[in-house]
Amino acid sequence: MAPEKESNGLENYAFAIDGRFCDLEKDEEGSDLSEEDDKNKLAYCVTDTPPWYLCIILGIQHCLTAFGGIIAIPLILSQGLCLQHDSLTQGHLISTIFFVSGVCTLLQVTFGIRLPILQGGTFTLLAPSMAMLSMPEWTCPAWTQNASLVNATSPEYVEVWQSRMRALQGSIMVGSLFQVLVGFSGLIGLFMRFIGPLTIAPTISLIGLSLYDSAGMNAGNHWGISTMTTALIILFSQYLRHIPVPFPTYSKTKKLHTTKIYIFQILPVLLGITLSWLICYIFTISDVLPSQPGQYGYLARTDLKGDVIVQAPWFRFPYPGQWGLPTVSLAGVVGILAGVISSMIESVGDYHACARLSGAPPPPKHAINRGIGIEGLGCLLAGAWGTGNGTTSYSENVGALGITKVGSRMVIIAGGVLLIIMGLFGKIGAIFTTIPTPVVGGMFLVMFGVISAAGVSNLQYADMNSSRNIFIFGFSMFSGLVIPNWIFKNPDAIATGVVELDQLLQVLLTTSMFVGGFFGFFLDNTIPGTKRERGITAWNKIHLDDSSNTLESSEVYNLPFGISSCLSSYTWVRYVPFLPLNAPSSQDKPGVDSLESSTPTINTQIKR
Repeated sequence: MAPEKESNGLENYAFAIDGRFCDLEKDEEGSDLSEEDDKNKLAYCVTDTPPWYLCIILGIQHCLTAFGGIIAIPLILSQGLCLQHDSLTQGHLISTIFFVSGVCTLLQVTFGIRLPILQGGTFTLLAPSMAMLSMPEWTCPAWTQNASLVNATSPEYVEVWQSRMRALQGSIMVGSLFQVLVGFSGLIGLFMRFIGPLTIAPTISLIGLSLYDSAGMNAGNHWGISTMTTALIILFSQYLRHIPVPFPTYSKTKKLHTTKIYIFQILPVLLGITLSWLICYIFTISDVLPSQPGQYGYLARTDLKGDVIVQAPWFRFPYPGQWGLPTVSLAGVVGILAGVISSMIESVGDYHACARLSGAPPPPKHAINRGIGIEGLGCLLAGAWGTGNGTTSYSENVGALGITKVGSRMVIIAGGVLLIIMGLFGKIGAIFTTIPTPVVGGMFLVMFGVISAAGVSNLQYADMNSSRNIFIFGFSMFSGLVIPNWIFKNPDAIATGVVELDQLLQVLLTTSMFVGGFFGFFLDNTIPGTKRERGITAWNKIHLDDSSNTLESSEVYNLPFGISSCLSSYTWVRYVPFLPLNAPSSQDKPGVDSLESSTPTINTQIKR
């Protein structure tokens, strides 16, 4: 990036737009669009490389954004694993899921979809896992529910929880093979021929809307703290984002001087969480917050898990099979398959949302195939390491891209490395456990709203003046909220007589994004309508045809380290669903200085 280039008023070269994927669209006279559009440009696009210190800071922000979802999974699983009164083992599970999430993030960003999308534990596998652990043969012994009777080091107790974990591991590993097959065989790519905006829109939107209960439960522990967190994030990301803050910097040419940096636009979530966290700490040491567990606001204290920090080891290396040799349960595999299907549908929607918010071209079929395949591989690794869960793309981090206006995948790589470090150094991960749940809830209120809006934005390709499209979208959205809510309130309503089938239907019908996406997919492909009316014409033009063989697409989605160039001379590559076709690259075409001189279709991808 050229230091002399000015963009959005940023004086520091590190914050200048380099004119790749997020350039403003030019009008016929060659001038930029409006000043308002200029303010909405990305600070960094998907292929940009911010300075190392900014990558670390933004990587920490993404880790904090995903932290609530990542840490919640082992804590919830601990109930089914009979670990309620063994906080040290819970800490080991948290470290393991941090480590695996980091490894899977690096694999996904480097060899998978190659978009700035964080990987972490998935709630779609949590429901079938808890259903499996609630079966009679895995019901926790009564003595494990009594803290005074639990000896965490006794062989009997260790075998109680490790036998359950091993059964869970085997089911996840076998179920993940299905996702690996679907991804690398190209079946997901074939499905994309029938998936249009009326399928993607409700799927993505319901990802955010279905999490309202999680946001409400966390925020409801202290509405004052959560409201403050939300207000701070909104203040920083919306009202103060165009206000530069002078920072002292030093360079050989200008020596010591001040540089204006749009810190509120780049770090709104991190600033909001940190400030709220600090205020909670002050309220804790000054006894403003109640000290009795039953009182309202008690969970806003920062000293609730101080013993975890003391007990956690400084260094612990998670390894495959650390809980023993995994076993396989047929009932568990069937339930996990249902969760895997829901996870794949969610991830396809996340890929499109992530590409849109990071200034990248829409993902071509080969990239989606690789992304799904790598996620399946990630679930396989998570099962082998013993997280008790799988991995998936994190929707809340996709939402963070829209708020921070930083879409560089190097930031996510830094986040992945930080997750690995937190998994290796138990003390570091333990410190983050002191973030109060109301602070996490306040962050969720903002993040999940952005995800829902990103889903609705896909409707711009369809004709929303059509009563057909209004019906499909409205019915899909409403059904995706009503049916799961009813199933949750009537868990015994599904009784086919086959336990495995009951678990399968239970998981599918309680997953909002699956229900809404299914109805959107079915109705859009069966109710008569022209391709133009359905948005398929515009959708295919942008998401399939133009994105498969352009300089922009190859720059983002081709394999790294020159692998694509090495394979381009072989004719068999075209028959491998997860490898890019022989597309031109910016390095192969002399005289092409930047991608803005080629197909300009993606210049309008990031517009509010």
